[in-house]
Amino acid sequence: MRVLIACEFSGTVRRAFRARGHDAWSCDLLPARDGGQHLQVDAREVLTDGWDLLIAHPPCTYLSNSGVRWLHTRPARWALMREGATFFKALLNAPISQVAVENPVMHKYAVAIIGRRQDQTIQPWQFGHPESKRTCLWLRGLEPLEPTDVLSKPAAGHWDNQTPSGQNKLGPSADRWKARSVTYAGIALAMAEQWGK
Repeated sequence: MRVLIACEFSGTVRRAFRARGHDAWSCDLLPARDGGQHLQVDAREVLTDGWDLLIAHPPCTYLSNSGVRWLHTRPARWALMREGATFFKALLNAPISQVAVENPVMHKYAVAIIGRRQDQTIQPWQFGHPESKRTCLWLRGLEPLEPTDVLSKPAAGHWDNQTPSGQNKLGPSADRWKARSVTYAGIALAMAEQWGK
């Protein structure tokens, strides 16, 4: 199977598919962190190159519900939001028979441009990671991911990456988005095992 992992510089999902014998390539404007099979281009340039499966992780900065308030205080973000939603929609509607596009919970303005809400919501703790990070999947031609290793909630009432108030422990930094954008290995493994059949 030919698999394109769009907007991935870490190689996490690509490696999971390659380990199962698939011809998988990551694609991003950034170089691959691991030096593996990677196309350093805008994903839209390679969508018609004969892929069987597309898994995309487009930037969420202007689409995420957690940042919607900035649209109302920083008017320049509206154009960036429309650009991000248009890119997301291009990936979702790519001429590929099986597509999964990942993003956090999206605000209503982006949903209106994209045309629909997600098909599935998953959490890292459903795939063996003691953390919480609600992740949405928009699917076309694919079944929803089945949890593979569901963990019980800790006695403290919150996961490792959360404070008791539910805020993520990662502080502001220039590279915070990079650390938060890497797919959890358990989720990548489930994608490769379930969608790579």
